[in-house]
Amino acid sequence: MALDLSDTLVVGISATALFDLKEADAVFKKKYQDDPDTAISEYRQYMLEREELGLADGTGMPLVKALLGLNKHKKTGEGPLVEVVVMSRNSPETGVRVFNNIRTRNLPISRHAFTGGESVVDYLEAYDVDLFLTTNVADAQQVIDGKACAAAVVKEPPSESVRLREDQVRIAFDGDAVLFDDSSEIVYKTEGMSTFHRIENEKQDEPMAEGPYATLLRKLSRLQERLPFSVELSPVRIAIVTARNSPAEMRVIKTLRHWGIYVNEIFFLGGVDKTKILKAFKPHIFFDDQDLHLDPAAKHVPSGKVPYQSTSPLNDKDKK
Repeated sequence: MALDLSDTLVVGISATALFDLKEADAVFKKKYQDDPDTAISEYRQYMLEREELGLADGTGMPLVKALLGLNKHKKTGEGPLVEVVVMSRNSPETGVRVFNNIRTRNLPISRHAFTGGESVVDYLEAYDVDLFLTTNVADAQQVIDGKACAAAVVKEPPSESVRLREDQVRIAFDGDAVLFDDSSEIVYKTEGMSTFHRIENEKQDEPMAEGPYATLLRKLSRLQERLPFSVELSPVRIAIVTARNSPAEMRVIKTLRHWGIYVNEIFFLGGVDKTKILKAFKPHIFFDDQDLHLDPAAKHVPSGKVPYQSTSPLNDKDKK
């Protein structure tokens, strides 16, 4: 009988997001543009010579370990609460170092997709992935454009990381263009703050449309329901950290109420730097759409950038 994962949170993560493989990646990229065949050969040799060596944690490791730890609460007879799939463009041969490091850490990860240079995106649906974490910008963009699942390009591992909770999973989200669609963000960037505030106040009883992470938020809410804790005391703790402030705050709260989703904490910052809030909340990962917020935060907490759809006018605004 096929494994039913419809009620399980499934995270797909690239090997380069789970482990710090930038040194190996640099070996490949250095020659690939000029001589692809030589680059592939040298990369294979590099990985084979280092099969037994350890790897440092990548940006996604804290989230993966925290999520997998929730399976100890699984009820007898039910499917897993969380599944993790390692997805890599490596060949199975060059992926042995990754397999060895998964075993060394005793990570309960049994499913993998190693595609030998091909994109892993086509296999997300086959693995029932709800969240895809990668270091490959093109892959993340393809996932967002195809609306396959939530996706993010992880930043470098924090250089001054805060101590993360081991008894909880803490996830922080931006609001506009992440949980919610980008229409309000477009108003703000094209018509200014006063128009944005006026429209959001006028539409506070009109739920916002779903953004690329709305389905993931619902899956996390379902995960909270499956755990043997009240939602207030759940080891899965969700925060929204948004630059919104009054009078644009009510629409966020009423939208979540309309969706039937409970969020543990919301921070309306009104332009204040998000980094200090995130250092206090200590998320295992923070998702935002703007480097303006992500770059300072990523020095302290694991962070991932949510791409805009390729057709979104925010792409031009973000570059400017």
